[in-house]
Amino acid sequence: MWKEGDEEPASPSARLMQSPKFNLCIISMMGYNTKIDTKLYKKCVEQTLLKHPRFSSILVSNGGKCSWRRTSVDVDNHVYEVDLDAESESVDSYASDLSKTPMDPTKPLWEIHILNVGTPDAAATALFKIHHSVGDGVSMMALCHACSRSLSDPDALPALPSPKKRKDETKRRRLTGLLVLVWRVFVVLLNTVIDIAMFLATMVFLEDSRTPVKSDGGEDRQSRTRFVHRVVSLDDVKLVKTALNASINDVMLGVTVAGLSHYLNQRYEKGNESGSKIIKNGTNSLPRNLRLRSAVVFNLRQSPTVEDLAEMMEKEELNGMWGNFIGIVILPFTIKMEDDPLAYIRRAKATMDQKKLSLGHKLAFVVMKLTMLLFGIKAAAGMTRSIFKNTTLTFSNVMGPKEEVNLFGHHLSYIAPSVHGFPQSLVVHHQSYGKKLIISIGADEKLIPNPHQLCDDLVESLQIIKVAATKLAFSETC
Repeated sequence: MWKEGDEEPASPSARLMQSPKFNLCIISMMGYNTKIDTKLYKKCVEQTLLKHPRFSSILVSNGGKCSWRRTSVDVDNHVYEVDLDAESESVDSYASDLSKTPMDPTKPLWEIHILNVGTPDAAATALFKIHHSVGDGVSMMALCHACSRSLSDPDALPALPSPKKRKDETKRRRLTGLLVLVWRVFVVLLNTVIDIAMFLATMVFLEDSRTPVKSDGGEDRQSRTRFVHRVVSLDDVKLVKTALNASINDVMLGVTVAGLSHYLNQRYEKGNESGSKIIKNGTNSLPRNLRLRSAVVFNLRQSPTVEDLAEMMEKEELNGMWGNFIGIVILPFTIKMEDDPLAYIRRAKATMDQKKLSLGHKLAFVVMKLTMLLFGIKAAAGMTRSIFKNTTLTFSNVMGPKEEVNLFGHHLSYIAPSVHGFPQSLVVHHQSYGKKLIISIGADEKLIPNPHQLCDDLVESLQIIKVAATKLAFSETC
């Protein structure tokens, strides 16, 4: 059993996330189907979240060494009920204001703000602000699973997404032929060399083209990050996935490129003014040969079972299932107006298939660790910041619970995570939850003054792609 004052060395990744040049915070909107009973919510947080070592520790520095020091936690200093004036301030606006407020380092680095104000997607919202040194997105989703309970059985844990089915043994034996194996190794090595070369070039000098959404990465930027989201049907995404034999990640990557292409086309057509509708007549105002890339975050941790997560919470031990264990891959976005909407998905699938046959993301993690070991945290933070500074956006896709759940005593309606602190103007997250998929955007309000329009462009792009995929599936069955 832990005692107050116990210390555990902070990982290199946690120290990196505390660097002034790379100070990231997660902002996650949790929508609920009913008004939130604050007393019940706090009680549930005490019974679950406070058992987690990272949520009951402060990060302390002593002689250049960082460690997590266990401390007692007063839930009233972390969970706040906000009296929001619905007529003058929105939930989105309040969340954006949180991006300007630094976290208090004298207490555990997390806060929950309860807003009992109705929105189009929920009756109330809980805003979670958590410093990224506490854990990455996959860790946070693992925590969400561990703290949740099934709606049908309050004592049962929710179901995790099913792992991908393994190929049968016959097919596996066919693929182990010598020629196929040699070719596969060659492709992996070639793709790895290309990815690492691109990673290093981006870190040193290779910068994206200047566009209306490209930040200069200045450390003195004072603008707010606006957080907006849209809830769409996961079945629509699966329909496209099945029609094109792709993955959900492929589909959402293609939808992101399509929506961003339409959005930028409007900005260029109107002299960088905000547009109002997606242009459907084929008008193309985009400059040629735009270099626009995304830093895509890959999880390097093996996914735990829901039973492992529950045991972690019960024993208050991390057991290697927590932290920031991620690799970064530079992903090119082909920004153009396509006559065939499905071209975005096909290109995204081809790109992701290539990245899957590469060790680039793992070597990128090794490069960052070696940099920290040889040159220190400041050098690693500067290197990592350069990667984000020279690219345009960050893209990620995280799987949530397969079913809708009860989280902290209330029926959860949606999960919309984002992050702020990047030297970028745009972060795009896709989060699945039950039969929903949430498109979540964090945008620099100075460069992207109309993030709701960008969100709408992504949603409309998905619908256009869905119609095209339906026609393709129908034609193939005839």
